[in-house]
Amino acid sequence: MKLRGKHIIKNRELFLRRVALVFLDILVILVSMAGALWIRFDFSFTQIEPVFLESVREYLYINMVTTLFLFWLFRLYSSLWRFASVVEMKNVVCAVLASTLAQAAGMWILDLRVPRSYPFLYLLILAALTVVDRFSYRFIRIMRHNLLQSRKAEPLCTMVVGAGAAGYMIVREMKNSKHLNRTIPCVVDDDPVKIGTYLQGIPVVGGKEEIPYYAEKYQVEEIVIAIPTLASAAKKGLLDICQKTSCKILMLPGIYQLVNEEVSVSMLREVEIEDLLGRDPVKLEMEEIMDYVQGKVILVTGGGGSIGSEICRQLALHHPKQLIILDVYENNAYDIQNELVKKHPDLNLLVLIGSVRDHGRVDDIFETYHPQLVFHAAAHKHVPLMEDSPNEAIKNNVLGTYLVANAADRFSAEKMVLISTDKAVRPTNIMGASKRICELIIEAFARKSKTEYAAVRFGNVLGSNGSVIPLFRKQIAEGGPVTVTHPDIIRYFMTIPEAVNLVLQCGALAKEGEIFILDMGDPVKIADLAEKMIRLSGLIPGEDIEIKYTGLRPGEKLYEELLISEANLRTTANKKIFIVQQTDMNAEWLLRKIPFLIQSAFREHTDIRTLVKKLVPEYKIPDSSPIEEAAVTLEEDPARDEEMERVFAAQAAWAEQKENCRGTPREKAPD
Repeated sequence: MKLRGKHIIKNRELFLRRVALVFLDILVILVSMAGALWIRFDFSFTQIEPVFLESVREYLYINMVTTLFLFWLFRLYSSLWRFASVVEMKNVVCAVLASTLAQAAGMWILDLRVPRSYPFLYLLILAALTVVDRFSYRFIRIMRHNLLQSRKAEPLCTMVVGAGAAGYMIVREMKNSKHLNRTIPCVVDDDPVKIGTYLQGIPVVGGKEEIPYYAEKYQVEEIVIAIPTLASAAKKGLLDICQKTSCKILMLPGIYQLVNEEVSVSMLREVEIEDLLGRDPVKLEMEEIMDYVQGKVILVTGGGGSIGSEICRQLALHHPKQLIILDVYENNAYDIQNELVKKHPDLNLLVLIGSVRDHGRVDDIFETYHPQLVFHAAAHKHVPLMEDSPNEAIKNNVLGTYLVANAADRFSAEKMVLISTDKAVRPTNIMGASKRICELIIEAFARKSKTEYAAVRFGNVLGSNGSVIPLFRKQIAEGGPVTVTHPDIIRYFMTIPEAVNLVLQCGALAKEGEIFILDMGDPVKIADLAEKMIRLSGLIPGEDIEIKYTGLRPGEKLYEELLISEANLRTTANKKIFIVQQTDMNAEWLLRKIPFLIQSAFREHTDIRTLVKKLVPEYKIPDSSPIEEAAVTLEEDPARDEEMERVFAAQAAWAEQKENCRGTPREKAPD
């Protein structure tokens, strides 16, 4: 009822405004007709010939009705004059011309005599008065807005970069909106033709190199980048210049996001760290993915995590027969389930809770649903936490990969793709070493199985769980300090969509246990990254926010590598993707030793790092690790041999007993 009442009140106000405009137009028509004769006869009513006065008097009512109808036809009573622009001006001119022509034709038909200059004078007076009474409303609103702004708190001094169409719309809205307390002293643009001109009354003062000078001159507090067509490299260069100031930086999204939408201040967003990478996201040929994904039963382990959930989102677009998500953490699984059900109601989706460390659970899933494609994203990835619990890295990463790869082989999956990491290259931490063993497991199974295996190796993923970017944002919001482990530490970065595209492309190309890597551009210095994020927030590093160096964490390297050696590196059809063809390895020996490593982890052996080094010779054990390498061996140990034989015999007996109880094998996944 309240809403209806407000609607009635607004309609009443609109009606009254239109009635007022009609009466004002009647007055304007009277003044225009009389004024045309008054001007013609030297500004003296006494000199006007009676015959002309009589003609105007006789046509007065006809002209009023005709003109009011034409004004209505040209929408002069339905436009929002507070937002009047070129379109409304055009309508006014057309309506006035039509009124003048209609009056001239009517007087000629009725044989009413007027001076020859009368139509022209009438046209000029009617046009001027109509423009004034329409546009004065907007002028009064602007003056009132400026008056109110002067009474408010000090407006935010904003510089706009870009004097194109987008910049024009941003400046116009900032100047005219009563909700935006902004003052714009200048606009910056690299186009020399625009320098020295004015945009909505704001001077275009110079190119991007002069941003720091004008920011200091006008004491600018905020910079708005209104160039949605900027390429990534140019965007990074512009942001580097803007960061020389202490201004907060906002920008418009890319041009592809602005199609069919008028640019608005509401579209402005804070600069994301992706904008500072200086390279365009890698675009992959997704048509190949559709060929091998469509109509298949697909299993994604760790499907609730950052990478796993994005894999599920991408796969859902390509019409799989069934998408199975396996995750041990129910909250993440629930979130991605709700998202996919909402966006893809026709998707055959199954979400299962379980651990890849659980031999029975993994076997049961493969035996029940027979996935044809497997994306293995489940893993422990946090370096310092795994340093404190090294056996857990082996239990989850190595055992999980071994069980999933083994099940993919035994249940004849078509492909399995492992999500690996750049930390697997010359690892200095147990997490990286465990992932390197996972890569070796994939290669070993590829040599003996009909299933096609592959691994995908990439660096840090922006916005993923555990990424440094969310941590920096949180620390800046809390007022600092921003913590960086070492002033010289560098990392490769990529976006989640890039990482997932690589994973999916890898699945299409997987053949022989290859490791796929991506050209990730230049590495980024973390200290510079922290400084840039502080400046992007409009703050000054070292003054507003302290950068505190805490020292390298256990197992952390100053830099990460994507390759051990370029000797076996070869390109693919996509020049941004490379394949590392592995060197010779004894697959049988590796697969025979893996169970002993896993068993040692479950027995909580303190020598697990040296056992890992037996499999990954390039693994550098931390100096502080209290391990005596001589006391540890992965060679055949009779006691351990018997123990592992009992474990696998028990697993085989359990599987056989389960099959006998069932009587018949379960059906495959439903259509």
